[in-house]
Amino acid sequence: MKTDSILDVLQREAFEYFRSETNPRNGLVADSTRPGSPCSIAAVGLALACYPVAVERGFLRRTEALHRALAALRFFDDSAQQNQRSDGHSSDDAPDTEQAATEHRGFYYHFLDMDAGRRVGRCELSTVDTALLLAGALAAARYFDRDAGRERELRQRTETLARRADWRWAQNGGDGVSHGGVSHGWKPESGFLKSRWHGYNEALILLALGLGSPDHALSPQAYSAWTQTYRWRKIYGHELLWCGPLFTHQFSHLWIDFRGIQDDFMRAHHSDYFENSRRATLVQQQYALRNPRGWRGYGKFGWGLTACEGPGPAQREAGGRTRRFFDYRARGAPFGPDDGTLTPWAVIASLPFAPEIVLSFIAHHMAHRAAHDDLQQAARALLTTHNPSFPAAPDSGAATGAGGWRSPHRFALAHGPVVLMIENYRSGLLWELMRGCSHIVNGLRRAGFRGSWLDANE
Repeated sequence: MKTDSILDVLQREAFEYFRSETNPRNGLVADSTRPGSPCSIAAVGLALACYPVAVERGFLRRTEALHRALAALRFFDDSAQQNQRSDGHSSDDAPDTEQAATEHRGFYYHFLDMDAGRRVGRCELSTVDTALLLAGALAAARYFDRDAGRERELRQRTETLARRADWRWAQNGGDGVSHGGVSHGWKPESGFLKSRWHGYNEALILLALGLGSPDHALSPQAYSAWTQTYRWRKIYGHELLWCGPLFTHQFSHLWIDFRGIQDDFMRAHHSDYFENSRRATLVQQQYALRNPRGWRGYGKFGWGLTACEGPGPAQREAGGRTRRFFDYRARGAPFGPDDGTLTPWAVIASLPFAPEIVLSFIAHHMAHRAAHDDLQQAARALLTTHNPSFPAAPDSGAATGAGGWRSPHRFALAHGPVVLMIENYRSGLLWELMRGCSHIVNGLRRAGFRGSWLDANE
């Protein structure tokens, strides 16, 4: 089977998640297929970015994709805002405001009720998930560029949302490392979370959007303060800016083409963030080939550690000794955590970085499974997390078989990157769209990026 045909099947199957798990009335997307799953605002951002791909690949008509995208943009633009006292906590004279609200200061609660769109539980206003939501909206706004009224409305609502986010507020009064940088989030009951964005991770897209804000930009020191917390390492002969889970090396790249553009840190290390993600991908495969913890299924065609659910929490006998297995955990290589849980979809999302090893991985698994299943089922298996080492207890009810544990659920944050990174490998569609996005371009320049397409756009 030809590579293009295989990628067609994978993209279509991955996109089906957003067709089936979206509320058409408000554009909200379920975090997962677990019963009763709330909306994840990051999932909406991924859906918004996937709609242009769906149109170009013939999965959706342009009018249907526009309808879906505009439903989401209308919801977020018109959503209820949090009341606030002068001390930053919610207003005492509106006791139900915490659960009635969706947004505050231009940031949105991480999880929302799929129908009402209100905050779920006591989840936080999430800075990074809001960034992913805005990135998806900006991609959709760049694609739906016609003068028709609804496309114009989508662009106007997106601009309103992008300008509303108060990134200065999200710094919680600090500019540099001594003040902790940008907060992970905020709750009306307790204020800002203690966690801040430190070290290299998925927050590169957050910094770019925060610095590029026309009205509430991060302070100029925010980016250099963040890069001062980086860790440069040499692993298996590869020198790179390290972070363990694969998704941290992928998410910002869904939208931004980092090939040939460099900030001060990467100039000093004669690299760029695209090359860095390539090296991180090679390290992941090398880790699986070495398999220092002796897990089943690891090797040339068995690798990919990232944030995902797992078969735990549990202790089971595996490989002749008692081992701990985790539920949701940000798994990573080579320093762990690692409980034998593999995410083939995270390998696929590294396709642009290292096609020579990712394409062979895809071809191997599709050929193996296609001998027993149809191509759609084979693609679905590659979008599923599994743990070949986990032996289920007889009464556990876990989705297990001779090959170990396999997740019974699907996740938006697995399917979206597959759609987008396959497309970036095939056509560069998202990268091309975002090269013309002023919020991204200005943010990169304020962070000190130069080179390649960024200089050509001046």
